Amino acid sequence: MALFHDDKGEKKEAIIIRSKIGIIGAGVSGIAAAKQLRQHNPIVFEATDSIGGVWRHCSFNSTKLQSQRRDYEFTDYPWPNNRDNSDFPTHLEILDYLHSYANHFDILKTISFNSKVLHIRFLGSLWHLAVQNTLSHTIQWYGFEFVVICMGKYGDVAQIPAFPRSKGPETFKGKVLHTLDYCKLNNEEATQLFKGKNVAVVGFKKSAIDLAMECALANQGCEGQKCTMVVRTAHWTVPHYWVWGLPLSIFYTNRSSQFLHERPNQGFLKTLLTLLLSPMRRGMSKFIESYLLWKLPLEKYGLIPDHSFDEDYASCQMAILPENFFSEAEKGKIAFKKASSKWWFWEGGIEFDDNTKLEADVVVLATGYDGKQKLNSIMEEPFRSLLDYPSASGVMPLYRGTIHPLIPNMAFLGYVESVANLHSSEIRSLWLSALLDQKFMLPAVPDMLAHTLEEVEVMKRTSRFYKRHCISTYSINHTDQICHDLGWTSWRKNNWLAEAFSHYSSEDYQSQH
Repeated sequence: MALFHDDKGEKKEAIIIRSKIGIIGAGVSGIAAAKQLRQHNPIVFEATDSIGGVWRHCSFNSTKLQSQRRDYEFTDYPWPNNRDNSDFPTHLEILDYLHSYANHFDILKTISFNSKVLHIRFLGSLWHLAVQNTLSHTIQWYGFEFVVICMGKYGDVAQIPAFPRSKGPETFKGKVLHTLDYCKLNNEEATQLFKGKNVAVVGFKKSAIDLAMECALANQGCEGQKCTMVVRTAHWTVPHYWVWGLPLSIFYTNRSSQFLHERPNQGFLKTLLTLLLSPMRRGMSKFIESYLLWKLPLEKYGLIPDHSFDEDYASCQMAILPENFFSEAEKGKIAFKKASSKWWFWEGGIEFDDNTKLEADVVVLATGYDGKQKLNSIMEEPFRSLLDYPSASGVMPLYRGTIHPLIPNMAFLGYVESVANLHSSEIRSLWLSALLDQKFMLPAVPDMLAHTLEEVEVMKRTSRFYKRHCISTYSINHTDQICHDLGWTSWRKNNWLAEAFSHYSSEDYQSQH
């Protein structure tokens, strides 16, 4: 039996149900983990009534994948139709694919829907989870030998900027919402929110760009108003995956290109070689930037970033532009306001520290999500204090992107980004399954900590946006290490020429499991 304080502060007793493995979250990482760990009969807790995670609950009408569909598929379940279609799949197509995968491998039977994990504590050798049924509001305790957290960094908790006293959203006479609120609107509600309104969208990443496009489409015609994007930091955007007639993959997602970039624990000779090849790496970045400056009117709208394309790619911040985005800007339906990080509300809109004002009827905060708060809200001390590096808040020290060296019997999936997050989640789930089946042993804790610390130092040297834990510039090397642990060959191609210069994707790993 265990004691739990309910919302009224009353103590209630609940029976602990014991099982071997518990998984929190049924997004992409959660269903990948459930499939690879199915020999252990895991229980998956999903707070909502559906699988899909951010694809289901944090997508807009226009949301599309940032990569082509064949780069976003499970190794043992190719897209059923149109696998080689060069279009970017919509979020609805991705949800269909995820549901098809879950049905094919009978994953849904492992998922407890409408089950929100409220609290996690470690007692003895078990993790105890307090799980609330979101329909009946009853609470049940579960005990697990091992827990896999797949809650992700996005959705659920909005990241809201801090404002000076009496200058927050309460001062504004119009409507303020976060992208998390906008995701909940249906098509008609979203159109009515923007139609005929002066809209300000704060941010210039993928969500903000999609929002501005939806706002522009809702304001067509002479009576339509403009949407102003408040751009604090300009990032590189690309219209497609071709640069001067060459595929973008040739610059980043083959083995020879990744050899140009620093990777963790690479040794003295590779470090020296990376240093010697750094002019080539910078030249590739300039080559891509030259195409984007030619193709897109970035100079005209003051949107040229003050950092290299390489930095955005290394921090997983490159965004694909919606079709006709700058055409809408040319028509006056999308405008841009450069601003510092200091801004606040006045009754008619947004005010900036240069004393300029932006009038608005609606302000949408595309300011991201607080994944750290999601974890902090359910984790107890001392583990809560171990979730972040002191020098890189928001980055967890995860060995192989999965195991925290100081937190026992727990894994984290979906907290390290790459150019293909679905593939990363699946390959780490395979690694985790082999670990739990004792097919290999973890290194000593100091060795794992040293490895994770080196990853953070590499990110710091690679990009100023290092607080986003991204491995895109060494993702092949990262997977090589996982292959080594699994006893697989890390070179996956048929010949050395293909190995050096052809694009790496999920299908290269489908033959050994």
